[in-house]
Amino acid sequence: MTKWLNTSFWNFVARTLLRNRHWVLLCIALFTIFMASQWKYIRFTQTEANLLPNDHKDNIAYTDFLKKFGEEGNIIIFAVKSADVFKPETFKSWNKMMASIAKNKEVDGVLSFNEIQDLVKNDSLQTFQTKPFIDQNKVANAAYLNTKKQDLLNKMPFYESLLFNKKSGVVRSVIYLKKDIVNKPERKEFVLNKLIPAIESFKETAKTDIKVSGMPYIRTLNAKAIISEIGLFIGATLLVTSLIFYFFFRSFRTTMMALFVVMIGVMWSFGFLGLLRYEITVLTALVPSLIVIIGIPNCIFLTNKYHQETRIHGNRAKGLQRVLTKVGTATFITNVTTAVGFATFIITDNKLLQEFGIVTSINIMALFVLSLFVIPIFFSFMPIPKAKHLEHLERGYLVNFKNWIINQVKYHNVRVYSVAVGILILGIIGVYKINISGSILEDMPKNNAFFEDIRFFEKEFKGVLPVEILIDTKRKKGVMKISTLKKMDELQSEIEAIPELSKPVSIVNLVKFSKQAYYNGNPAFYDLPDSQEQAFILPYLKNSSKDSKNNPLKSYVDSTGQYARISTFMREVSTDEMVKVEEKLNDRINKLFPKERFTVTITGKALLFQKGTSYLLDNLIESLLFALALTGALIFFLFRSVKMIFVALIPNLLPLLATAGLMGYLGIPIKPSTILVFGIAFGLSVDDTIRFLAQYRQELVRNNWKIKKSIFSTLEEEGPSMFYTSFVLLFGFSVFTLSDFGGTVALGGLVSITLLFGMLTNLILLPSLVLSLNRSLANEQEFTEPILDILENNEDPDAVAEGEEIKK
Repeated sequence: MTKWLNTSFWNFVARTLLRNRHWVLLCIALFTIFMASQWKYIRFTQTEANLLPNDHKDNIAYTDFLKKFGEEGNIIIFAVKSADVFKPETFKSWNKMMASIAKNKEVDGVLSFNEIQDLVKNDSLQTFQTKPFIDQNKVANAAYLNTKKQDLLNKMPFYESLLFNKKSGVVRSVIYLKKDIVNKPERKEFVLNKLIPAIESFKETAKTDIKVSGMPYIRTLNAKAIISEIGLFIGATLLVTSLIFYFFFRSFRTTMMALFVVMIGVMWSFGFLGLLRYEITVLTALVPSLIVIIGIPNCIFLTNKYHQETRIHGNRAKGLQRVLTKVGTATFITNVTTAVGFATFIITDNKLLQEFGIVTSINIMALFVLSLFVIPIFFSFMPIPKAKHLEHLERGYLVNFKNWIINQVKYHNVRVYSVAVGILILGIIGVYKINISGSILEDMPKNNAFFEDIRFFEKEFKGVLPVEILIDTKRKKGVMKISTLKKMDELQSEIEAIPELSKPVSIVNLVKFSKQAYYNGNPAFYDLPDSQEQAFILPYLKNSSKDSKNNPLKSYVDSTGQYARISTFMREVSTDEMVKVEEKLNDRINKLFPKERFTVTITGKALLFQKGTSYLLDNLIESLLFALALTGALIFFLFRSVKMIFVALIPNLLPLLATAGLMGYLGIPIKPSTILVFGIAFGLSVDDTIRFLAQYRQELVRNNWKIKKSIFSTLEEEGPSMFYTSFVLLFGFSVFTLSDFGGTVALGGLVSITLLFGMLTNLILLPSLVLSLNRSLANEQEFTEPILDILENNEDPDAVAEGEEIKK
């Protein structure tokens, strides 16, 4: 591969571009049209992020639960204060709203306080039957409604926590969506176009506040917020980066050229999503904005190099040829290292990350080719830059910054190393303070109304995140044995005692309700039947289950009677708290359910996401190590020096450690969004290292292997470009802090901080290390290779002649 990246190759590229510039632009236009045609295949994901691989034991357990009981996250819940809703006019409006919702084809059923069914026994048929708790003919009577409210709160323990909070008086209703639409576009259409309008109509009519939550509702509004931010990020990144670009170069035409390049790159990024048939997820939604942020530095680097060359000799064609021959390989390698930083996500077993890694790395390399083709062609059509366009190379702030950098490297090595060691120590201490958070709600927009409703339900009903316990009795009809029911009752008591979990619901509650009904609705008998009572109460319940349509057991017991579920909800907790909750449950489960007779599994989306976070952390540590190995291989390929690998990696690992330490001090937890910071920042930060060392290698050859002179010449030559590109990346990623999503804010802020550290370590620590280790690193025998053996007078005569012909 070396021979393809030498001077002759880039001379060939320069000559080809200049000679065929119209055809190249036509090919780019045709390819852009093709990519735009793929937009029609773009879809937004309708499923939740699954951070575990399909063959993981916890994923298998969850899938097994779904096969037996279907999607558990299919409920939407409403809540209001009972004092507000049990008024005739408000109650009427509530009935109207629930009736309009229930008639939709997406709704499987409704459980509401205005439609509560009481359980009564029928001695003649030896069965239990249901009857309406509220007589709809009397709902206009305020006294009647008040009586029924008191009966609900005091005489219906089966519905406690399910439909009301006895302490606060808050009552709620539950909508059950059809399980086969929960992960389909129909769910979104129902929530946005049918449910929300019905809720708004009720609020306007009844003048009563209503709280809404449940996973289908949360997921829909969360997805809507993600989609709305795509345009915000693209617009904001284009605005910020273009303003910075114009501030640096003070050229409207050059700024428009950069915007043209990144906008084409954004179009391609959407095209690749469609071409690969990838759905837009919380991660792939960031790709277009990342393309803007990463694309502008390419434009800066090539433009700055062109300006430096034309300032020296004033020859446009010679400048264009030198831009490619002098920095072509370095630019290629830097884009490869950036792509590698994202591509490492591909080695994880997580589909979400794999797709993000694939589409981002492909787009980065496509953007590199686009920049390499468009920018030289653009300048070939433009007149030679005027003096005012080159003033940025000698601006006061840039000269002062450059002089400060050179001063630190030249005279303050001890200070530089002391600061680096101090950051290293503080970073290590901070790392030990980091917590892990795997809550599915962690990164949702906290200032949105639906998130405020989540907090309301956590306060009143202990959360909305479903947790399921699947009990396998290992024999048919084993669930209905009174011994099994008593074990389940003891486990439910344990669950109820855990502050993070809500009051559970299972077949046990229904059996207790049946006993209460057998004793004519007396709430004092809401309990499991004893050994004598079970002989005449359970037959009533079994007879009730013969009606398959109205079988009260079907939600809690499978058709064979072998499997039962205990359903509860969990408030938002950290991974450590979830581990403690799971340990408490497993300890009690192991005592109550002998493994030779029962198999009990704790599952549910909330638990799955928590475990996925820990699994993801392990995977991304491996992917970061893989990125280090690949980057080391690229540096060796570039410099043929093992020692240079360590010199290059140290300035890029220190910023990662500093950022990790800062997360510990500031209490920012490790979670799926913040884990991504390190791979992304490393891939971007190492670009400056490659550029510095590539230029340093050229300066060594040019300056007859004089170390100090080569280092300071490199800082003079590359310092402005490194400063410009780092500045753009820093402010580009800071745009993500505008997000309503905590994870996106953390990602943008932490990557910006890491890149700031990376710029300083690459401009100060890296040259200091090279200077200190100059004898071993500047060994001409070890450090010579054809890739960067580029001398200043290596212009290709054909390319120059071609350029002069174009100029004429």
